[in-house]
Amino acid sequence: MGTDEEAAFWDWASVETLRHSGVRIEEMCELTHLSIRQYQRPNGEVIALLVVAPSKTDRERVIPMSAELFHVIASVIRRHTRHGRPIPLVSRYDNHDKVWSAPMPFLFQRQNGSAPAAFSMAAIQQMISRRGQALAETHLAFRDLRLTPHDFRRIFITELVNSGLPIHIGAALLGHLNIQTTRGYVAVFDEDVVRHYQAHIHQRRQARPAGEYRDTTKQEWDEFEEHFDHRKVELGACGRPYGTPCQHEHACVRCPMLHVSPKVLSRLEELEGDLLGRRARPRGIRRLDQ
Repeated sequence: MGTDEEAAFWDWASVETLRHSGVRIEEMCELTHLSIRQYQRPNGEVIALLVVAPSKTDRERVIPMSAELFHVIASVIRRHTRHGRPIPLVSRYDNHDKVWSAPMPFLFQRQNGSAPAAFSMAAIQQMISRRGQALAETHLAFRDLRLTPHDFRRIFITELVNSGLPIHIGAALLGHLNIQTTRGYVAVFDEDVVRHYQAHIHQRRQARPAGEYRDTTKQEWDEFEEHFDHRKVELGACGRPYGTPCQHEHACVRCPMLHVSPKVLSRLEELEGDLLGRRARPRGIRRLDQ
């Protein structure tokens, strides 16, 4: 029972630290008790900071800890010090530099027999894989996915940017020197773009005199809707420039300009089944002729 509890705790601590900090796996393994700092703002508010040691970019950076991340780090420290002793000093082997570190109070360490030992990156990766396999047993959508520690780094920055954080701040939190690298991590969906831009428009209108803005007239909106009524096809809408000829003789299912509506997915399945059946019939005839 103690072994199961130990494994469950470190699985939870690893996932939550990666998810709420966006650190790389090697950076998480290098976190120590000395990585925790505090910063006092001019208004007297104290902010807990997580200092990330130089890694891929050879630059130290700080991450303001959210309440969730602070809870995880505090739980790890409490676990190590629950017997009234400080966090043990252990050496960690660096797989990249092929050297052992000086003894340090690493946060991600556990008892290995009679002596404590720091977690290796391979051990953390195995934890994440194990959690992903367990998740797939109850959530079938995860069955064909392979979770990696780096996935949580992408989730971290995507949530921040889609919640309105400027992307250059996100780049600083991730330790990226090039903002274009950060852009590659962020998944932005159409709904996110629309929602944030609408919120921006609303906020801008609140700050300016009402007379500076006008609303869409009913005639303008009716013309807009009429335009898209003419673009409707059986499976959705046509994305060709208005008034241009159709190059596919209205075989819309083959056209890359077709914008399929989610409401007709069942119709696509019917078409696919029909085509597969049509293809199977001449094959069967050919086999009879042979």
